[in-house]
Amino acid sequence: MSASEQTRKELTVRGLIVGIIITLVFTAANVYFGLKAGLTFSTSIPAAVISMAILRAFRDATVQENNIVQTVASAAGTLSSIIFVLPGLIMIGWWTGFPFWISFAICALGGILGVMYSIPLRRALVTTSDLPYPEGVACAEVLKVGSSGDAEHAADIEHGRAGLLAVLWGSIVSAVFAVIVATQVFASDVAQTFRIGRKGAVSGYDFSLSFALLAIGHLVGLSVGIAMLIGTLIGWGWGVPHYSSLVPDLTSSAAALAQTAWSHKVRFLGAGAIGVSAIWTLLKLVKPVASGLAGAMAASRARKAGKA
Repeated sequence: MSASEQTRKELTVRGLIVGIIITLVFTAANVYFGLKAGLTFSTSIPAAVISMAILRAFRDATVQENNIVQTVASAAGTLSSIIFVLPGLIMIGWWTGFPFWISFAICALGGILGVMYSIPLRRALVTTSDLPYPEGVACAEVLKVGSSGDAEHAADIEHGRAGLLAVLWGSIVSAVFAVIVATQVFASDVAQTFRIGRKGAVSGYDFSLSFALLAIGHLVGLSVGIAMLIGTLIGWGWGVPHYSSLVPDLTSSAAALAQTAWSHKVRFLGAGAIGVSAIWTLLKLVKPVASGLAGAMAASRARKAGKA
């Protein structure tokens, strides 16, 4: 094997092992956060940072190997998205449990459809698109810097190591805090429900101190956090008081009324908004998918004509 081939290792056993371990950890975290907060985080950049820090311990690690690790680990964000589908079948009453083989088949078919869609969408959304792809660009820069041994990148490499240490210390502090809260040394949240006016309207608040939620906020960014805050204000500032006042009940507790209004009315407004946005996104993708398929078929015909 030549020296150039040795320096371009890509698919290695250690890379797959590291990628699988990161995937398991990130998938578990994404599933937990998704069920708790209703959103998941992208794992590409954190996986690239962790991969860079781990594989730099090996002298023969390459940027291609780092890319394989972060590609494997980035599947955690995709795998965890199933938590938004299967629980929905329970909520609408179509399922009463999670049958293993049916759930497995749904996940497998979803993966196959994803790969199939990526073929026509690549030309429409990547090749001929002007989308900036900031996360992909940032991930590529992390991989290039982390795999470089140049002196000019020493500060960036040290910054990557500091990022990994921050992840480790954050995990330790969060675990210690969870233990303290579990022992009830002090409360982690402050919740209160109350009545508004004389028509029986109720509302409430629940302020929770959670390092997990702080981490989610840091990962999703300010714009997503503001959107969630606006949704919370709409739900509990207007939705719960409005729907609870439609059927005045001065005998039940404020907490029970607020939970009933939230469970049976307000959260379906959010589900409807998500449904409309999903349908709108699909409608916007019809033209790119059609043009991508047409371009792919035209390229295939051109290749066949050239070979003839």
